[in-house]
Amino acid sequence: MAAVEVTRRRFTVDEYYQMAYAGILGEDDRVELIEGEIIEMVPIGVKHAACVRRLDRIFNNLVGDKALVDTQNPLRIDEYSEPQPDLMLLKPRDDYYGTFHPRPEDVLLLIEVADSSVTYDREVKINLYARAGINEVWLIDLQAQQITVYRQPSSNSYKEIKEYGRDDSIAPVAFPGMNISVRDILPGD
Repeated sequence: MAAVEVTRRRFTVDEYYQMAYAGILGEDDRVELIEGEIIEMVPIGVKHAACVRRLDRIFNNLVGDKALVDTQNPLRIDEYSEPQPDLMLLKPRDDYYGTFHPRPEDVLLLIEVADSSVTYDREVKINLYARAGINEVWLIDLQAQQITVYRQPSSNSYKEIKEYGRDDSIAPVAFPGMNISVRDILPGD
C-alpha cells in the first residue's frame, strides 16, 4: 500500500478575515491564526483573567503616555500569523492603531499568560515571536507560579532566557527603571 501524502492548506490573514465576514468564524469564536492554521484557543479561566487584569492595571499605572497598554488584541506578525497576545506594550500612536493592527516593530513588550497552554505557548508562539523579531516576551506560567523572560530574538528562538519566581522583580528592557514584583503579577496562593 502506497503512503498517502497529506497537503495542508494554509490560510492568509486576509482569508482569515474573509471567513469572519462570511460568517464562517463568529465573533464569539476564540481562535487565532498561527502560521496559516486556525487554532482554537483554550477558554480563559478565572486565574488567567485575573492575571491579565493585574498586568493591565500595573502597566497602565507605570507607563503613562510612554506606551499603549493593549490586552488580548491582534498582532499582525506576517501574511500567515495574527495571534492575540494577552498583553502588549506598544509604541504610542495618536490614532491608537486605528488604521492597522500593530506589527512586531510596534511592540515594546509582549506577554502571554498560560494555565493549560504553556507547552504550546513555549514551543510554538515564543518561537513565532522570536522569528518576528519581538525584542522581549514574558511567558507567565500560572501552574508553576513563575515568569520566563525571553530576550534577544534570533531566527527561531531567543538567546537570553531567564526564569523569575514569586520573590523576584523584573524590569522590561524598554523601561529599565520599572521594577515590577512577580508577586504583584501572579495570583495569590
